[in-house]
Amino acid sequence: MRYVKQATRNTPEIAINLIKGEIELRGRSSPENSQKFYAPLLRALQSDKMNATHVNVDVCLEYFNTSSSKCLYDIFRQLKRMKKCGTAINVNWYYEAHDEDMLEAGEDYDDIVQLDFKFIEHQNEYL
Repeated sequence: MRYVKQATRNTPEIAINLIKGEIELRGRSSPENSQKFYAPLLRALQSDKMNATHVNVDVCLEYFNTSSSKCLYDIFRQLKRMKKCGTAINVNWYYEAHDEDMLEAGEDYDDIVQLDFKFIEHQNEYL
């Protein structure tokens, strides 16, 4: 099962492949209702269809607002639960070169949920 929500000016692209255990978030995240926007992703992670033994998460956000930050935290907490149940979790946190704030945000999530993020600097404005 594959789910793709195209990016808009205020929302990131979300691509989920439940069979392969792949999740991608790319773009800007400042939706009017973050909980509603991220609900399909949280439901997918909690679904019994997400039965991959390994989940790879690519996060390449150029910006996220406060309400998106809470939703990202909820997503990472669900991934932590999955890890405790035996699923291998790999989080790649992409940040633009010289964007210290985005790097620090990823490091903060890593410290809080302890999922062993991999931090990847890139030169492109948007991957």
